[in-house]
Amino acid sequence: MRIFVVDDHPLMREAVVMLIRRVNSSASVTELDRLAAVAPAVTQHGIPDFICLDLKLPDTHGVSGVRELRQQYPEVPIVVLSAAPAQDYRELAMEAGADTYIEKSAGATEITKVLKTFMDDSADPESVTEPEKLSKRQKQLLGMLDRGMSNRDIAAELQISEHTVKVHLWRLFRRLNVKSRSQASHLARTHGLL
Repeated sequence: MRIFVVDDHPLMREAVVMLIRRVNSSASVTELDRLAAVAPAVTQHGIPDFICLDLKLPDTHGVSGVRELRQQYPEVPIVVLSAAPAQDYRELAMEAGADTYIEKSAGATEITKVLKTFMDDSADPESVTEPEKLSKRQKQLLGMLDRGMSNRDIAAELQISEHTVKVHLWRLFRRLNVKSRSQASHLARTHGLL
């Protein structure tokens, strides 16, 4: 798993990297101090599995960094980790394309929980038909798919962005080794995963 942590404060970057390593010690983490460093890092290391982004960087203003990353890397989840109060920026960041917004003041436990959502990609694909190998969220998604819910409906019910729903579904399909919603539902029904 490849993760970019973009924050201009070295101590904050180190703290985020430490939290990431708690969840996945083998993750490849690239630390960057400005938005302009992302494109060269992609050239050098490849497209990341997700980007942890501070809003207040020397080369961004407001949510411009989120907007720019979403345009350049539409499939890459963006986790905004900011000192700015959520009531001031959460909605703007989500509209610009962020998948989630966490205040730095939330604390290590809460931040780790959110990061874990984006890093939950560790199951052995050979044993996916065992219900205990699926996360609680993945079982929940299977039920929602089986009920014919759209990404928008799922996002509303789970109170997450539609882009985050797509990320969760992509991981679920990968884990089940299927390519569509109908294949996932069929597999879930035939293997007793619902």
